[in-house]
Amino acid sequence: MKLEFLLVPTTDLAASLTLYRDGLGFTELWREGDTTAALTLPGSDAQIMLDATDPDAAPGPVFVVDELESFHAGRPDGLTVVDEPAEIPGGFLAAYQEPGGATLYVLDQSTETVG
Repeated sequence: MKLEFLLVPTTDLAASLTLYRDGLGFTELWREGDTTAALTLPGSDAQIMLDATDPDAAPGPVFVVDELESFHAGRPDGLTVVDEPAEIPGGFLAAYQEPGGATLYVLDQSTETVG
């Protein structure tokens, strides 16, 4: 399991990009259409993902695993399923809530094509 980024839901991707990139000095790493962008701070491995596809989503860490199906089947006690695994571009994503109430996301990139 690897921490990939922190999900930051937004209702206005352009305004959020302006703040994080232009105001706070983040570097844009990639973008998926007009709804999602990933950024990092220079000199840091930490990344955030601004996402406008569901502005009501809970912010939280996004972890990558080799295979979400296996993780989901053997997930630790204490992780309550919020969203069952669902296909996303490049793989599958599920959302869980930990005992303290925080939301965390787990994804795999099992259908991502290389090349």
